[in-house]
Amino acid sequence: MKKNKKYIIITFVLLLISVIYTLLVKFVDVSDIGPNLSSVGFSTINGAFHNLTGEIDFFYKLTKYLGLIPFLIVAFYGFIGVKQLIKYKSIKKVDKRIILLGCFYVLVLITYILFEKVIINYRPVLMDGELEASYPSSHTMLALCICLSSLMIAKNFIKNKNVLKYFNIGTIILMFILVIGRTLSGVHWLTDIIGGIIISIFLVSCYYTSLKIFIKKS
Repeated sequence: MKKNKKYIIITFVLLLISVIYTLLVKFVDVSDIGPNLSSVGFSTINGAFHNLTGEIDFFYKLTKYLGLIPFLIVAFYGFIGVKQLIKYKSIKKVDKRIILLGCFYVLVLITYILFEKVIINYRPVLMDGELEASYPSSHTMLALCICLSSLMIAKNFIKNKNVLKYFNIGTIILMFILVIGRTLSGVHWLTDIIGGIIISIFLVSCYYTSLKIFIKKS
């Protein structure tokens, strides 16, 4: 019980950090350095980093297509859940890790939609001639949330040790490529990437805490 309380407190602190950081990005050192004179927080740092890296089309395309792979991971666990539901004919008998994972994915989706509606920053480049929401980096969130949550439970569903080993290694490599590639692509401000990391850590902490609370020896 004490350990569960510790995880809940850590998750709450991570939520506060996410909120505070987001407010700082929105209101600190704001300047019209974006396309169409769009306002950008932490403009000095963001402007300097963007001028340093520029726009690298290779990394943009690499992350665009590799960014589809995490959805295969989602589909993998979704398949397991559906298979168990069909087998046991009761959602109560589906592995709780999968149920919680599904809830976690919904939470990530809600977070994504929220920031599509509540604009913190626009991208440093126009996409098809239009301004697009840039904070937090959705590719960064996708990579960290899906990959890290998978690493937590993969051992429970992949019994072959060699397959599990390479599955996890591939997941880690994919995660780093997506985050680093998106940072260098130039389609996000640096603070968008950092925000994606911070918010993802909070979201993953929610999933980890739920595992500790609802799953014995997870």
